Amino acid sequence: MKFIRQSLVFGIALATAFSGSVALADSHGRDSTDARLRTAITGEHRSSEKRARDAYRNPYETLTFFGLSEDMTVLEINATGGWYTEIIAPVVAGTGKYFATMWDPGTSEWARGAFNELAELIDADRELYGDAEVVAISGDNFRPIEPGSADLVLTFRNIHNWMTSGSIHEMLEMMYVSAKPGGHLGIVEHRGNPLIRQDPEAVSGYVNEGYTIRLAEEAGWQLVATSDINNNPMDDKDYEKRVWRLPPTLRYLAFEGWPEVDEAQRIKSLAIGESDRFTLLFVKPTG
Repeated sequence: MKFIRQSLVFGIALATAFSGSVALADSHGRDSTDARLRTAITGEHRSSEKRARDAYRNPYETLTFFGLSEDMTVLEINATGGWYTEIIAPVVAGTGKYFATMWDPGTSEWARGAFNELAELIDADRELYGDAEVVAISGDNFRPIEPGSADLVLTFRNIHNWMTSGSIHEMLEMMYVSAKPGGHLGIVEHRGNPLIRQDPEAVSGYVNEGYTIRLAEEAGWQLVATSDINNNPMDDKDYEKRVWRLPPTLRYLAFEGWPEVDEAQRIKSLAIGESDRFTLLFVKPTG
């Protein structure tokens, strides 16, 4: 059973932040969005491999917690593989707008492949995805959309990557600039052990929840609520073997490459499941 752990200001802040422009505050909009979301999650366009991860990624509960509404402009940062693209873009197609950022395809072969894969996924079914767009970001372009235009900015398991690359402050600032006043930021990330001092480069892949909150607040975001939706108490947080030893990667991260885990670790990792993750909701102040 999953529990939601809310901040003391959740009721007041959420009611204020989601009034007016957010359809979930209206019963008709809420019902319509809910139906679209359920349809997208159970849609045949999603592969069995992607659906299998729903048990750990909890897309319905997560996106409902973040306040997704069909009339929103949604910006997803680093949507590699399109896992959430296949759910969010159909929800807002025709009534809102979905943007997904990927690294500039001109920066590397990997970036080109990842960008093209996502663009091709969307282009292959415009009836489903509507006018969804993939937009490039790079060190020279940290303004992927019109500033102040996003109702909801989302990022899933990317904080550790930006800490490793040294771009965390720039990324949080970019997301802040992209959001409307009163717009929201939703973050899901591998939860670190709070008793272990945070490595600023997050080499293990684990990030402390409090550390992430502080970084976001330094960028101007205000915490609205936290949730235990994506918790996994089975995760033993083995920093030495790192978070990628767990599904779906099942590999050790090493400087020499990404060797597969040995059989003993594979059995252990499958029993654990995907990583323990915190889920955070922030708002961009209106004043």
